[in-house]
Amino acid sequence: MKDKVIIVTGGIRGIGKAISLAFAGQGCIVYAFGRNIPQSKNEFHENNDLTDKINFMQVDVSNLESVTSAIGEIAKKEGKIDVLVNNAGVTKDNLLIRMTESDWDTVIDINLKGSFNCIKAVSRTMMSQRSGRIINIGSIVGTIGNPGQVNYSASKSGMVGLTKSVAKELASRNINVNLISPGYVDTEMTGKLTDEQKEFFVNNIPLKRVASTDEIADVVLFFAGDGAKYITGQVLHVDGGLAM
Repeated sequence: MKDKVIIVTGGIRGIGKAISLAFAGQGCIVYAFGRNIPQSKNEFHENNDLTDKINFMQVDVSNLESVTSAIGEIAKKEGKIDVLVNNAGVTKDNLLIRMTESDWDTVIDINLKGSFNCIKAVSRTMMSQRSGRIINIGSIVGTIGNPGQVNYSASKSGMVGLTKSVAKELASRNINVNLISPGYVDTEMTGKLTDEQKEFFVNNIPLKRVASTDEIADVVLFFAGDGAKYITGQVLHVDGGLAM
């Protein structure tokens, strides 16, 4: 993995932060996209040896022009892009009858349209070099749904169709496209769930615990490595058995 060029959207917090650090630990050149860039690298992580290998870029993934500009800059500077991890995501939870159009649009624009924008922008470079890995981060709720999250569930379900369609389109250019579907992961985002929601999830997880962000990052590294070079168009649930 050394010197591979990696883009991680939403790569500054939560699962994305763990993914950025995992690739940096492999000696990769990492570009972490985010809407709010850390004021200092010390705010990002105490391990400056790893953090110094991460390039922070302020990018709005819901805006195609913003994405195209950033990815074009990276491709020009590095001469290649090896891996794109579409991790950027937000929640705007509410019951269907109370959900505003704005809450629906925001979640779809960032989670689903954002993934489309990044794939579209990076695909030309990957097609030209005839290699690449695209790893989308979905969610278990894209498979099983969740009350109060119709927008988030729809966005993550849409990423399944996006993954499989793009995998078929780009396979002839040796570009692998897969989706990881985490269950309940210990992040700031899941920290917003109510105690009742948390209890429901944990009680229904066969392994009886939540995942760490590092456990999701480990699976991302697998899909980016040589061990996954004959895998494409797949959805892998990393959820402690919750979706069984």
